[in-house]
Amino acid sequence: MPHLRLIIAVFMFGIFDKALTAVIQTQQTVLAAVGEDAEFSCQLLETKDVLQVTWQKISPDVEANVATYNKYFGQRVNAGFTDKFQFKYTGLQNCSIVIRNVMEQDEACYHCLFNTYPEGSFIGKPCLQVYELHEPVLDVRESNSTAEWVVSCSATGRPAPTVTLSVSQQHLNFSQYNTVSVSNTNATFTVTTTAVLSGSRRNSTQVGCAARVLSAPQIEVIQVIPEDDDDDDDDDDDDDDDDGLDEKSGSNHINLGIRISVISTSVLLVSCVAALMFVRHRQTLRAENNPLHSIEVP
Repeated sequence: MPHLRLIIAVFMFGIFDKALTAVIQTQQTVLAAVGEDAEFSCQLLETKDVLQVTWQKISPDVEANVATYNKYFGQRVNAGFTDKFQFKYTGLQNCSIVIRNVMEQDEACYHCLFNTYPEGSFIGKPCLQVYELHEPVLDVRESNSTAEWVVSCSATGRPAPTVTLSVSQQHLNFSQYNTVSVSNTNATFTVTTTAVLSGSRRNSTQVGCAARVLSAPQIEVIQVIPEDDDDDDDDDDDDDDDDGLDEKSGSNHINLGIRISVISTSVLLVSCVAALMFVRHRQTLRAENNPLHSIEVP
């Protein structure tokens, strides 16, 4: 019989405790990055005669009252927690606290108790989950093939982050994915994803890497790959050919000018010689026809 009474008492306490918990509106899990502030809020959805709101830290190592708000004595943060906790909003139906500069050791559940009379305590049980995520490092380098690039991205966090690669041009695609996760001594993980980017790049291409931990906001970095230089090289070759043709044509023009000048000079010289010979010939004829030129003067 005593055992039966104990079983009934435990069963009734479980029902009662569940009913009291159901009227509290709060977060189930609060995510916060290392170094950030975390906010917890609890709201009593039914109007009750609340005497005091108590916040407790519940973890395998600690189970202690952190702060209280009383209708007669106001708010109070208990010794040992004053540097870490502060009230954001105080009320007997709605109350919230802030944990400043969260660290790994702050990870725990923080119960909010609405102490009422005569019903007892209504309990909300939000929990803090601390994560760590550093900016990913993106590396892009050419492979042995001119139409391929090797893209590698590493991200460090706790728990192990998810690393995702992306590319701006739809006709380009990643292949040969490889992901490696390394456990670090400070309880973080470094995840590296490597893939091959294939396809012709007619325009500059943006390659992105996004890192995410749990459901926290992702961190993304972007790197621009310049367009292929093949077309430009062809254009340069054409320009070189054009330049060669221009230079050759110019040389031909110069040679032609020299030839014309030489021919003109030769023709002029021959004309002058011919004219001189014609003049001398006429003078000779005149001398022979004039008898005075043949008389000798004593």
